[in-house]
Amino acid sequence: MRRRALMLMSIAAPVLGIANHGHAQDGSKPFTPEQLDQMLAPIALYPDSLLSQVLMAAGYPLEIVEAARWSKANPTLKGDAAVAAVKSMSWDTSVKSLVAFPDVLTNLDSHLDWTQKLGDAMISQQQAVADSIQRLRAKAAAQNNLKTTPQQKVTTEGSGDNVQYVIEPANPQVIYVPAYNPSWVYGPWPYPAYPPVYYPPAGAMMSGFFWGLGFAAGAAMFSSWNWGRGNAYVNVNVNQAQNIDNNFNRNTINANGQWQHNPAHRGGVPYRDPATRARFNQAARPDAAQREQFRGRLESTPTDRQYAGNRSPSAGQRQEWNRGNERPSAWSGADRGQSANRESERGYQQMDRAASHPNYQQRSWSGGGGGFHGGRR
Repeated sequence: MRRRALMLMSIAAPVLGIANHGHAQDGSKPFTPEQLDQMLAPIALYPDSLLSQVLMAAGYPLEIVEAARWSKANPTLKGDAAVAAVKSMSWDTSVKSLVAFPDVLTNLDSHLDWTQKLGDAMISQQQAVADSIQRLRAKAAAQNNLKTTPQQKVTTEGSGDNVQYVIEPANPQVIYVPAYNPSWVYGPWPYPAYPPVYYPPAGAMMSGFFWGLGFAAGAAMFSSWNWGRGNAYVNVNVNQAQNIDNNFNRNTINANGQWQHNPAHRGGVPYRDPATRARFNQAARPDAAQREQFRGRLESTPTDRQYAGNRSPSAGQRQEWNRGNERPSAWSGADRGQSANRESERGYQQMDRAASHPNYQQRSWSGGGGGFHGGRR
């Protein structure tokens, strides 16, 4: 029991660290275009469907942690097979879909401060998020780094100043996830005070653009972007969502099939700004009852061993789960390059205190998903 409590501390520390220091910011101010471009730079070139589901799922950081633990405990399951295995889990449909892509899920789990910023932006500034994605795609296209390839199909909508870039899988049943260095892909960066976030694949420092493994994950895709200029939103395919999620609630989307954030999956993590807290009836600060409820959710989080069916891990599994102790920077220069670094450091200090216990098992940030095939584009 003591060991399990310590393991749960390793989950709670970064998430609670986000909850605590998030209120230290001036959350009443929306994210600026510079901040949005900074945080979206690593994922703006994902296929539209995967990108929308990453942004939806980012609004549920505790469930991201739970799903990542499940993925690490089931390293042989990827793509549609992994999604089918979690069909009855209590997580949001978007979170379930991401078990198809272990590297994507691991990245979100390993950088929870970045993940929550993505989620908060998507919840409260969806149009601004869409505008940022299109700005970044236009930059990549101007550098000849966004084009149709054997892995993806790139098309445009509109003309002149109203061009919108659409990215789809070349084969709808096989989803490729690009990995790239934003500083190379987008060309000269116009905001020196807000350098683009960059989380390279485990064990790699890339100077260009690489394609990862293709995943047979067409059945995991249930959403798409409508890029109408000034009225962008995410469409949800209800039938596809129900195929993924036994618990999918049609009432969480509006009559036009547009996605809406579901606060039932927030797990007590505070929203960033007062307007969003009021919109979802959340207190400005978590009181004692909320903290206990949040702690209870953590206590009920299955451990790696429970996810693996209470089987003792093999030596190879232990090596895989414990691989990659090096932690990358959680937030590469935000808020004029200083305040977010301080926020990240506070969160890491909490994790380090938990990690200093002799029985603490270090979380891996590099698990799952396989290596990179192919090469620079």
